Amino acid sequence: MASVLVVGGAGYIGSHMVDRLIENGEDTVVVDNLCTGHRAAVSDKAKFYEGDIADKDFMRKVFKENPDIDTVIHFAAYSLVGESMHKPLKYFDNNITGLIKLLEVMKEVGVKNLVFSSSAATYGIPDHMPIKETDPQNPINPYGESKLMMEKIMKWADEAYGIKWVALRYFNVAGAKPDGSIGEDHGPETHLVPIILQVAQGKRDKLQIYGDDYNTPDGTNIRDYVHPYDLADAHILAMNYLRDGNPSDAFNLGSSTGFSNLEMLKAAREVTGKEIPAEIAGRRGGDPDSLVAASDKARKILGWEPKYDDVHSLIETAWAWHSKHPNGFDDKN
Repeated sequence: MASVLVVGGAGYIGSHMVDRLIENGEDTVVVDNLCTGHRAAVSDKAKFYEGDIADKDFMRKVFKENPDIDTVIHFAAYSLVGESMHKPLKYFDNNITGLIKLLEVMKEVGVKNLVFSSSAATYGIPDHMPIKETDPQNPINPYGESKLMMEKIMKWADEAYGIKWVALRYFNVAGAKPDGSIGEDHGPETHLVPIILQVAQGKRDKLQIYGDDYNTPDGTNIRDYVHPYDLADAHILAMNYLRDGNPSDAFNLGSSTGFSNLEMLKAAREVTGKEIPAEIAGRRGGDPDSLVAASDKARKILGWEPKYDDVHSLIETAWAWHSKHPNGFDDKN
């Protein structure tokens, strides 16, 4: 039976990916250096290796000990947009070098399928909504630039070595495993939904909404939100697409509608029953009015059907996690 290697599998999305693969009966191997991931997030049913994908000898050992690996699913990248603006070389070094070293070892051992967690940040500020895969890719931050460069590197690795890839581009991820056993745990937290729920828990005094004068119906930013299980399902579909011998391609994953910051706040108040104080603050630099991805192509070609497209159900799962784990994973400290 073929095995799947998930690199970055102890992170927020990666751990949901591993959980979903095991549910589907896939033999799953995980690599993570635990710089931002959590060992406790990884299912005991997966084979876990602590190490870095840029360490070629380490990766050779992983492939040698698991000769049935036929597909790699890649989440091993730094992903904070704000940090990337201040530390661009850190992002280029980790994200791009890591991918190059991984591809070199994949070439050596003959593994030809790569599902890549890309980003709609590769598009930059779009000319129209929703964003399509054929739209220009002009990133406005080093994080998005690194993901675009990684897509281009994979394209040429396919040309030269026949390593097939699928790049999945998505925006905001929110939600958790419905039973509350795994979820989002970053330090410091920068994502909207967990910050809203930290206010609901009393861990923050209030929510700050950056700007209410955007060109949107209620004046606040509109963003696309996808549940990690829906993303994981898309990665599994992409893996099967490659296993079936299909060509390399890129797909957007999104709700195709988008929700404003105020809509997310209102839904969280309804789900939690908490007041959740909020105030309007000044705009942040580089925040577009709306970012929403069209996912028609993924739905048509991969057969992707997101289950958590109602924002209330998405927040309910996140609240289950935060309620059961007010301080995140036990291994956090």
